[in-house]
Amino acid sequence: MPVYPATPERIAEAGRFLAQAGIVAFPTETVYGLGADATNDLAVAAVFSAKKRPVFNPLIVHVPSLALAERYAQFDARACKLAAAFWPGPFTMVLPRLPGSFISDLATAGLDTVALRVPAHAVAHALMMAARKPIAAPSANRSGHISPTSAQHVEADLGDVLHMILDGGPTEVGLESTIVDATGSHVRLLRPGAVTAEEIEAVIGEPIGRSSDGHNGRPSSPGQLLSHYAPRARLRLNASTREAGDAILAFGPGPLALEPGAVNLSPSGNLLEAAANLFSSLRRLDATGVATIAVMPIPETGLGVAITDRLRRAAAPR
Repeated sequence: MPVYPATPERIAEAGRFLAQAGIVAFPTETVYGLGADATNDLAVAAVFSAKKRPVFNPLIVHVPSLALAERYAQFDARACKLAAAFWPGPFTMVLPRLPGSFISDLATAGLDTVALRVPAHAVAHALMMAARKPIAAPSANRSGHISPTSAQHVEADLGDVLHMILDGGPTEVGLESTIVDATGSHVRLLRPGAVTAEEIEAVIGEPIGRSSDGHNGRPSSPGQLLSHYAPRARLRLNASTREAGDAILAFGPGPLALEPGAVNLSPSGNLLEAAANLFSSLRRLDATGVATIAVMPIPETGLGVAITDRLRRAAAPR
């Protein structure tokens, strides 16, 4: 069994394994990550191989502090403001990559930018300190599958190819980090997440741009592929009725939420609770073998923007 409690001893062991070009699954506040030494080409290649991830899709590099992030990217005054406001936390910035930073070209997909995040999770922080390396870490699942919010989800998807999964319990946020591009004259939102566009605008004092809905070509950051986070079953969004053979993914009250077997993201209509439950609920319904999951409407305000983004990508043609 590759799943181990995230004790100090196991974290130290995982850190040594990472420093020797191994790959380790570990918890963050968003989802579980599949980590490798971001400066080691062979280690990063092992992540792409384990996930069956396209090599043109860059990875997020995790570091324990802003001071260490500044070793790998150029931070202007605006980027420093964003880091002060949202790090540590579920927030990633795409920034100009510093020459001689030693970050693997494979981790950045050969781009002259790098995606950086300081996670807000004690296990993730301890692992980075133990490894003494920046950790390139996409979500710890097969590429395109539902993201993992527990160690058991990781084991189900990647248990046959991993030597170690650190179990830190269920993740708190349950959605991948917000990603912004801070390389140009205006900040652009590349992927919505728990840090909302409105919160970002309040920090920088100006509107932010929005990226296109998705990429089937070469993305500039993680999480931009049009089809992503997908269960085996087809998703039918904004459902108001149940069709024959449907499973129901509900939100809040309503007739569909009362249907037999319905799984409710949040009976009270709380978006924070819904985000935390999204991926585990999709996995639960998909495991029943249904052909279609009918999803009740989610309000596209605040965190609802990130939830509906993930659902649209999960429902996209494959």
